[in-house]
Amino acid sequence: MTKRVLITGAAGFLGSHLCDRFIAEGFRVVAMDNLITGDLKNIEHLFGKERFEFYHHDVTTFVHVAGRLDYILHFASPASPIDYLKIPIQTLKVGSLGTHNLLGLAKEKKARILIASTSEVYGDPLVHPQREDYYGNVNTIGPRGVYDEAKRFQESITMAYHRFHGMETRIARIFNTYGPRMRLNDGRVIPAFIGQALRGEDLTVFGDGQQTRSFCYVNDQIDGLFRLLMSDYTLPVNIGNPDEISILDFAEEIIKLTGTDQKIVFKPLPKDDPLQRQPDITKAREILDWEPKVDRAEGMAKTYEYFKNLSLEDLLKSEHKDFSKHIRK
Repeated sequence: MTKRVLITGAAGFLGSHLCDRFIAEGFRVVAMDNLITGDLKNIEHLFGKERFEFYHHDVTTFVHVAGRLDYILHFASPASPIDYLKIPIQTLKVGSLGTHNLLGLAKEKKARILIASTSEVYGDPLVHPQREDYYGNVNTIGPRGVYDEAKRFQESITMAYHRFHGMETRIARIFNTYGPRMRLNDGRVIPAFIGQALRGEDLTVFGDGQQTRSFCYVNDQIDGLFRLLMSDYTLPVNIGNPDEISILDFAEEIIKLTGTDQKIVFKPLPKDDPLQRQPDITKAREILDWEPKVDRAEGMAKTYEYFKNLSLEDLLKSEHKDFSKHIRK
């Protein structure tokens, strides 16, 4: 019998790639998104496929899906600072009410559920690299707290359902991921730099640029998530690329990649912006037999090519397409 999976946040960056992976694996995919930050153009190539259906729905309200569900992947959440600082209440609600609703659905359907957590649960870390047994250094009342604490609560309620109800739950702590279908204006490092380069603007580096990030190509990330879902491991697992680089060095790489002659300009570091970010992926290697395969040079070349080919005409064409016949309420 064909397995059936529900993916929330399905029209977003990671959610749309997950839809592709599960369709390729032979699953029936139920995609769900309220389209606050998602975009239907990310999944338009799946409309009309027999094993794909889309529901325009907000998971912070009651969630009902008719029929059997074998798996649920909860990826509904704003993930960039621009988004979650603009819609802080919705961000908190999707991490709390949304997660509660989907755990209840998983319990009803006896489905295994994977929760998309984040490296932001570590806050501005005092331990480096970050291991899963590190509890984090998070400012609960700072501007980033709406995202960080939503994800920390998400992990807590997921483990409570696992322990109290004996449910099959999985928790992925996702580190910086990049690739095609990111939004140029979402405020994250890679699309921000590429967008500035494409517009001929100087590249903006916050602080002195010595803060670090570790970037994982989307295909590697999706493979790690799939392996985690199919594993028997219930505690959080870091999924990311441990190849760490400073933001200043990365800006230089972008200038070299794009062949532009932009300058680098410096602005004040945002409040609570983490100074270091590097995953310890020992667990992923041992438990999932997973590690990233795509190096940054290869992944960035593919990502830049994607953004370079996005013309204004293409964007306008996608915005005006009528997807209504494919959407279920």
